[in-house]
Amino acid sequence: MTETVLIAGTESHVGKSTVAAGLCRLLARRGVSVAPFKAQNMSNNARVAVAPDGEWGEIGVSQHTQARAARIPATTDMNPVLLKPRGDGESQLIIQGTAVENVAAGAYYESQWERAKRAAFESYERLATNHDVIVAEGAGSIAEINLHHRDLSNVETARFADASILLLVDIERGGAFASLYGALELMPDDVRDRVQGAVITKFRGDETLLTPGIKLIEDRTGVPILGILPYDDPGLPEEDSVSLPQQEKLEIIGDDDGIPDSRAVTIGVPRVPRISNFTDLEPLTNEPGVRVAYLPLQSSLAHVDAVVLPGSKNTVDDLLALRNTGFGEQLANFSGPIVGLCGGYQMLGERITNAALESTDDHNVVRGFGLLPVETRFTTEKHVERVTRTINSVGLLAGTSGTVRGYEIHMGQTTAIQSVERPLGEGSAAVNSILGTYLHGLFENENVRTAFVKAVFQSAGKPYLDEGDSFQSPYDAAADLLERNVPHLFREFPDIDL
Repeated sequence: MTETVLIAGTESHVGKSTVAAGLCRLLARRGVSVAPFKAQNMSNNARVAVAPDGEWGEIGVSQHTQARAARIPATTDMNPVLLKPRGDGESQLIIQGTAVENVAAGAYYESQWERAKRAAFESYERLATNHDVIVAEGAGSIAEINLHHRDLSNVETARFADASILLLVDIERGGAFASLYGALELMPDDVRDRVQGAVITKFRGDETLLTPGIKLIEDRTGVPILGILPYDDPGLPEEDSVSLPQQEKLEIIGDDDGIPDSRAVTIGVPRVPRISNFTDLEPLTNEPGVRVAYLPLQSSLAHVDAVVLPGSKNTVDDLLALRNTGFGEQLANFSGPIVGLCGGYQMLGERITNAALESTDDHNVVRGFGLLPVETRFTTEKHVERVTRTINSVGLLAGTSGTVRGYEIHMGQTTAIQSVERPLGEGSAAVNSILGTYLHGLFENENVRTAFVKAVFQSAGKPYLDEGDSFQSPYDAAADLLERNVPHLFREFPDIDL
């Protein structure tokens, strides 16, 4: 019989995704057949996975990450319901990998809730048939009393999966014991009875200071505190753009490697309002001496060495937002490497036609930044595909060979309006040090990532810093974090056969 562990939280961003990934890798290392699951996710960061019919579909990035931690291929059953926010209270609804419709929150619960619930149960059943343990990730807080009757990721999952619950509570902002006590009091009785233990996350300081509080909370609730996780980021991809800096602030990621700024390079990423798949940039943040700076739209490019235009859920509106700040003029005068990913690739072209299909305004033809001789025409058809391309050694990828793997998720078709280099085959274009591609996961390919980083260092006039072999897998780092700090976890989950 399959054992299911639901990683729930007293609130959002308590570390559920990290603990779920760590548990998947920990079990996989011990020879257990384990799979991740999240009934309903809300995120604009999607990855390609195999759907039940053998076609490609979309799932949230966290379940894709957890599948890699579990050492198994990702499937759409791991995240059967995905809501991708589009703005103005509306989201694109994806069920078992396939886009269904754009819905407002109220309309979703009125017209699609029963369908979503059935899909979640069907997907769970398929996973449970093929694996010994399911590590399910909850969403937000399990104690939202206004949502208990339609809480698919927490309450419904706990019930239909007959799950044991590990409850996480974030202590970083204070009030952890009150949050834990309140969550347990507000949970439905049958769900509360499933809680096997709690883990305190994001702790900084002397753990002995928590001892009196732990004893009191255990006495009052009967729920054991199984461990205390220190504030430690293993480097897993973030689930949602909520974790990105606010638009009016500058955030630099990757500056904690001990390398002085004089030896480092900075890659600027405009923080467009509807940024999508920003995890495409995360592999760069692990490169020594590479800083990824998320730039407010009005920022100057004077202090960055390269620019990457990220994916966008609404390319046209984000293009217009960038142009309104004068970003186009800055980009035209920028001399370093420029890469456009998916929506960013479309922006680098001469124009976008049939744009009214995506824009919230009535623009039908929108002028691009004009740095690549291509144009994009939007259609209602969505292209979703996992791809392998042969590298053509030109432009930023000069001197690079082999293949590159990734996935494409985009609306619209981009065609060349004059002769152009194709460094990554169809779905790419390049002129000198400017590259556009539909390929998500581009920088997860070491050959491409190394070539790009070397080009940035060369353009900046700085010596390239070789990565070497010193970096630990973030999946193993998450597992080690859990194993080190919650050593007796499996005592509370005796049905897991280790």
